[in-house]
Amino acid sequence: MRKTSSFRWVYPSTKDSEIACELAKAWNTNKVIAMLMHRRQLHSKDVLKAFFKPNLKDLHDPFTMKDMDLAVNRLKKAIKSQERIVFFGDYDVDGTTSVALMKSFFSSRYHDFYTYIPDRYNEGYGLSKQGIDWAINKGCRLMITLDCGIKSVSLVKYAQENGLDIIICDHHTPGETLPPAIAVLDPKRSDCPYPFKELSGCGVGFKLLCAYAKDQDIDINEVFAHLDLLALSIGADIVPIVGENRILAHYGMQRIRLSPCMGIAALTKVAKRHIRTIDDVVFTIAPRINAAGRMAHGSEAVELLSTNDIETANTLARQLDALNQQRRSTDQNITKEAVDIIASRLDPDAASTVVYNEDWHKGVIGIVASRLVERFYRPTIVLTKSNGVYAGSARSVEGFDLYQALEKCENELIQFGGHMYAAGMTVKANNIEQFADRFESVVSEQITPEQKTPQLNIDAILPFSFIDDTLTNTLTQMQPFGPQNMKPVFVTRNLILGDDTRTVGSDNSHLKIEVIDPQTGESRMGIAFGWGEKMEALKNAEHLHLAYHLDENVWNGKSLWQLHVLDIDY
Repeated sequence: MRKTSSFRWVYPSTKDSEIACELAKAWNTNKVIAMLMHRRQLHSKDVLKAFFKPNLKDLHDPFTMKDMDLAVNRLKKAIKSQERIVFFGDYDVDGTTSVALMKSFFSSRYHDFYTYIPDRYNEGYGLSKQGIDWAINKGCRLMITLDCGIKSVSLVKYAQENGLDIIICDHHTPGETLPPAIAVLDPKRSDCPYPFKELSGCGVGFKLLCAYAKDQDIDINEVFAHLDLLALSIGADIVPIVGENRILAHYGMQRIRLSPCMGIAALTKVAKRHIRTIDDVVFTIAPRINAAGRMAHGSEAVELLSTNDIETANTLARQLDALNQQRRSTDQNITKEAVDIIASRLDPDAASTVVYNEDWHKGVIGIVASRLVERFYRPTIVLTKSNGVYAGSARSVEGFDLYQALEKCENELIQFGGHMYAAGMTVKANNIEQFADRFESVVSEQITPEQKTPQLNIDAILPFSFIDDTLTNTLTQMQPFGPQNMKPVFVTRNLILGDDTRTVGSDNSHLKIEVIDPQTGESRMGIAFGWGEKMEALKNAEHLHLAYHLDENVWNGKSLWQLHVLDIDY
């Protein structure tokens, strides 16, 4: 038996198996389902009920968030005094959905407001002086920042000194000093008692609307009507889909499936995809929304997501689809260039990757960084020149805290921000090599041997005989999947390849695979992406061990559960 990929399979411990067996007896279910529940810490009836039957009534009181009363009072004052308001959001999915949420909610009850999305190329990430000056010149008295602002201390001070009050709605980690805003809404504030800390940026904006609606006796369903936008932000921003996020994503996905806003409906139509799961949202809707900010301007995404005109929605959806095709071609070309640089210039045994080219398209370097992590599996930063400095996007590997590593490189950076697994930064043009050396030093000191190899966290050994309606119904009810509730990974051992196996795809690089349990004769069909060239070797193997997801494939109204193969030992 030889390992055919670089994945390290990590199985549940003996202790986990013992607990799962005890739960299986107590619940009168099989050990596979019991293991799925145990690995998600679902051990009591109350916890199980909350997980399998999410309820909007279980959302936390928005006024438990620090500064929420101050934010609502300032918003009420602005509306009562007919002050001009501007909703300022970042250019990614989380920021544009946040601004579209505000615009959609207030359009029917207050009209003196603007929306503002910064230009990725002229202003960069987050709150900008250009945006503040624009708002001041437009006569705005209140700015609500969405998905940004938590580290913009000097900019918020500048705005306040020039008569523009700021309410910050953010979910990123604050710095040592909070901005001097009228209100700072961020569950990650050290002094914030809000029980759930992992809201998306749009989620924080949503809680502000919930608080405002509660204060003004507005039917909360008028806020819930926009949960489709919030589900889009939750999926795209890769926040944990547990707690409140699970409730919000559950009902948001219901709305996306049944009655989405015109913009999401138009994007679904132009993509020619049926949106059933949050994965469909992440891989079909989100890239087209992001394409606006990457290749043109994020304001197009806001307009699409907030319009009530079907012709406008269809026109903008086609434009974003075309931009996404352009984005795809651009990031593929840059990825190839980056791979060539790594192969020719960089140490193959380095702990990290830092590559740069002043001509690379700023809008796609985050995607390129993700592709390089997939290929080389190490913390990666891709930079390109923008406004006289180098702007970068960083992506990490499982378990390695990118944000903490960048904190240790702070002296080499102009600014930075982000999360554990994704971040952005700017570097002086003459300081890139020094920064790259410092980042490599920090990563090599902090990264563990286990974090250098991609791993598959196996949920359970799954005999084919256990794949029945009970299991598949359970998997359906476990959705939406995401961080801290990942799609289960199963392993079935000692299989052989069936005759109904063939290469598929335009270049025959994938396998439509049939695998058979020789002891029982049971067979299952699946898809193994990228395994086309291994077909002959698999046919000649004595035994196959498969790691896979169980996915429901719906085609022409018929549903079939198939194996989505992740790795094969043979």
